[in-house]
Amino acid sequence: MDKEIQNNVIEVSTISKAFGGLRALENCSLNIQAGSITGLIGPNGSGKTTLFNAITGYERIDSGDIRFQGKSIAQSKPEQIFKLGIGRTFQLTRIFPKLTVLENMHVAVQRQGKGNMFSSWSAAHERRKALELLDFVGITKHKDLLAGNLSYGQRKLLEFAFILIADPKIILLDEPAGGVNPTMILYLADRIRELHQQGLTFLIVEHNMEFVMNLCQQVAVMHQGNIIAQGTGAEVRSNPAVLDAYLGGGLE
Repeated sequence: MDKEIQNNVIEVSTISKAFGGLRALENCSLNIQAGSITGLIGPNGSGKTTLFNAITGYERIDSGDIRFQGKSIAQSKPEQIFKLGIGRTFQLTRIFPKLTVLENMHVAVQRQGKGNMFSSWSAAHERRKALELLDFVGITKHKDLLAGNLSYGQRKLLEFAFILIADPKIILLDEPAGGVNPTMILYLADRIRELHQQGLTFLIVEHNMEFVMNLCQQVAVMHQGNIIAQGTGAEVRSNPAVLDAYLGGGLE
């Protein structure tokens, strides 16, 4: 048991969250193993994004606990959680559209507390690392373009690079394949696999079942604010509770 706890980079323990009379999370528990790629699926309104927001400090839970590497982060603010090593993307990308792509990466460096976001690069290696990450996600040629002029998929790649510059231990991706063309989806999946091989942990909310089943080793299913199943893709596909949650036909 102790070894299992040590292997969990994130432990969500019976957390609940209500918005007025709406209970978005109800005694929800989920463990994410270090070095894994875990998919988080569920019908619309099942609580997936609320769970992401709770883990990353954007929503304060009403009860329960959330632990990162054994320490509670339930009362921590988003920037504190980010600096601990938990990065995340959002359904609607959060970039700076009036800054260039490279300037966005400079903001990411300064977000780590190394200076004013409007100052020059404090070290050559920081700029070099930013360019390497832009190359990794395939948008180096757009480094001098205003981020607002990027395509939707390219904005997602920029946001991905934005959080990678902080060397996170785990990345939470909120619908990375949503609204993205099939070629870019495959490209993003390859980037995730490469980072996973280097030891990075991922938790991915996604409605694209083909993306999830081809990429994720473990899949957790949410329904009405709780995790109703967790296992391999094949296991959750055949779970009666999962089939019922998707009304018998939505898990394709």
